[in-house]
Amino acid sequence: MALRTEFLSQKKQMLAHLDVLQELYPSLTAEQYAIELDLMLPHNYSQLAVYDNELCIAICGVWIGNKLWVGKYLELDNIVVCASHRSQGVGDLIFQTLEQKAKAENCNMLALDSYTSNFKAHKFFYNQGYSPKGFHFIKLLNEKAVR
Repeated sequence: MALRTEFLSQKKQMLAHLDVLQELYPSLTAEQYAIELDLMLPHNYSQLAVYDNELCIAICGVWIGNKLWVGKYLELDNIVVCASHRSQGVGDLIFQTLEQKAKAENCNMLALDSYTSNFKAHKFFYNQGYSPKGFHFIKLLNEKAVR
């Protein structure tokens, strides 16, 4: 495996890797994805793509923002590694690359959300030095919108 990472900031680059996101969200269409990107890109959204040679095998959304309680932070969003490439160090590469970016951007924290039932991912996050510091409460107003 010859892995390399690339930060994506353009909609066209992101749309080219819809198939990777569909491993997590099979119902996500190109049209829906384009609309979501149009809404997210103006708000400091980008993606980190991981390639094995020229094949995109992983995507992680990246948000940089500010919060009153911690200041500048980097949030990992929708971490997707293709099933064929899991348990091969791709997740480690994503987390190392984004930690370096967060430090270069003078962020005070890295953050991510994870479903409470995703135990395998939780173990990985703990091993990366992450720990839960609270609850992310939600109130769904449109259950059909959740992929």
